[in-house]
Amino acid sequence: MDQVSPPAAAPTRAEHAERTAAYLHAGEERARRLANRGPIRFGADGRLHPDILESYWEHGFYVFEGVVGEAELQELRADADMMIERAPVRPGADVDRHGRPALGRDYAREPYTMVKPLSDLWGGTDKLNGRHPHRMVQPRADADAPEHVVFLMYGMCEAMPAALRVYGHPQLLAVAEAINGPDFVPYNDAIFVKQAGVGGSVAWHQDGVTHWDSPEWDEGIHGFNFQVQLYPTTPANCLWVVPGTHKQGRIDIPRRVAENGGDEKLPDAVPLICRPGDVTAVNRQMLHASFANSSPDIRISITMGFHRRRSVIGQRGKLNMGADQVYDEQRIFERSAVIQVAIDARRQRFPDEMPYSYLPFSGLEERFRYNRETVERVIRDYNTKDLAI
Repeated sequence: MDQVSPPAAAPTRAEHAERTAAYLHAGEERARRLANRGPIRFGADGRLHPDILESYWEHGFYVFEGVVGEAELQELRADADMMIERAPVRPGADVDRHGRPALGRDYAREPYTMVKPLSDLWGGTDKLNGRHPHRMVQPRADADAPEHVVFLMYGMCEAMPAALRVYGHPQLLAVAEAINGPDFVPYNDAIFVKQAGVGGSVAWHQDGVTHWDSPEWDEGIHGFNFQVQLYPTTPANCLWVVPGTHKQGRIDIPRRVAENGGDEKLPDAVPLICRPGDVTAVNRQMLHASFANSSPDIRISITMGFHRRRSVIGQRGKLNMGADQVYDEQRIFERSAVIQVAIDARRQRFPDEMPYSYLPFSGLEERFRYNRETVERVIRDYNTKDLAI
């Protein structure tokens, strides 16, 4: 995993929590003043309320409150707990900590990323196109901490029935349409696991890679991500963003940190504080990060990314997708089919809910019902067809 152990001068977990406390509190106050949060609301025309869209485009993010109800949250938590329990006992192992075969040994893509406690996997490396140029503080874990912890989980639509259903959530898909157009396409999905007192950090970065120098560049060209929060998020364990940076193009991150005296605690950043069931929408061009979780609170965030179709068509793979992969109409159709199957999986579980009508699959719904055949044809190893730009 090419990780660097924390130096002897690194703070302990408790020292890290103490040293960041004032900054976390100040950031929370900044976040509350923005007032860009509330329930998903629609206008008389059935479209996302223009006030929400205006706030999203102004700040680069929005917190949708109370989107997922308690019963569905319990199903999502149970499935996430199952994935965590079935993780390899260590990176590369074939069994979990109970001695059972680890989940996903037959998947085409490894469903787990594991890290050393409180470490920064990507910061200061050339991984993921080198988009994390500054390494975060890596506190020293407590003596009883495990050697490795689950950090990211992939393939949720294959491994977690509840996650497939939330992928077809009609209100969230309507938001995706409002931001990216009715022919929007998926990017990928991943579950961030910030375990209490040991969760790793994610260094400051912007998600987009492909279009920074495009003559058609604008503030939405690299899409956005949802995060469905399964537990309360706090300033100590949540995602932090710098409002408005989605409009600034490619940012010189090392310079920004240097101008802050080399301190990763950027003064204009705000935390995305949520209750369970809240969902954040964050522009992928936003400067964002999360600190090592030295707190006693877990965070599990189901992350789902979406693009404009015109941003993806004809592009080649980036990030963890090979450059030999071309995103033609067939590739986009096959990956987008997961959304249609998810819509039907949700319809079967919540029959009183009005399903979302996904324009690219209008008239094709019968071919993409949720059943054993579509699980094999569409869902199995679906994330080998992710659309990363």
